[in-house]
Amino acid sequence: MLAFAPASAQAQNPKLAPQKQQKKLPEAPAKLPNVGADRTRGLDFLFGALKAAPDEASARHVEARIWALWMQTPSDTAALLMTRVKAAMDAKQMDVALKLLDAVVKLRPEYVEAWNKRATLYYIQNDYTRSLEDIEQVLSREPRHFGALAGLGMIMQELGDERRALDAFRRALAVNPHLDKVPELVKTLTEKVEGRDI
Repeated sequence: MLAFAPASAQAQNPKLAPQKQQKKLPEAPAKLPNVGADRTRGLDFLFGALKAAPDEASARHVEARIWALWMQTPSDTAALLMTRVKAAMDAKQMDVALKLLDAVVKLRPEYVEAWNKRATLYYIQNDYTRSLEDIEQVLSREPRHFGALAGLGMIMQELGDERRALDAFRRALAVNPHLDKVPELVKTLTEKVEGRDI
């Protein structure tokens, strides 16, 4: 799940706003590299490469290629709508973005990134119930979606379910050991949930 902290979300709940800015979720880079046609084999290879990446720069490159595959859709209509979703979100027009995402999900229910983006939008609006429903849709289609797993962890943490938050963050790190801030969250939550080693 991708996270942003728009002014409208801050205005609705100023207490949560600084926390969301601090915990920015993984998101697709602005410029995505070209990727090959065989999506499943490509993703399997890239996830293996992500785990084996020797340094942060290599990991970021592999991560960008994974996002590129996730963002691909065979539907020109869905691709156009997703471009408009990004423009609407950048312009803080969340209602417009939500209607566009509803249309993409209806048009292409197999398209993981539409569900993920809508989960993000619900998260921004503090609608955790709907965000969790969309995260479930993402993970049923792509269990390795580290963005959705990290988003699940953040929602569980904000709801006070630290055990499930820890589980989600650990699952995200198992897929992508190079996620920003997630190792620190795992360390903190492990101490809270499981106690310190003596």
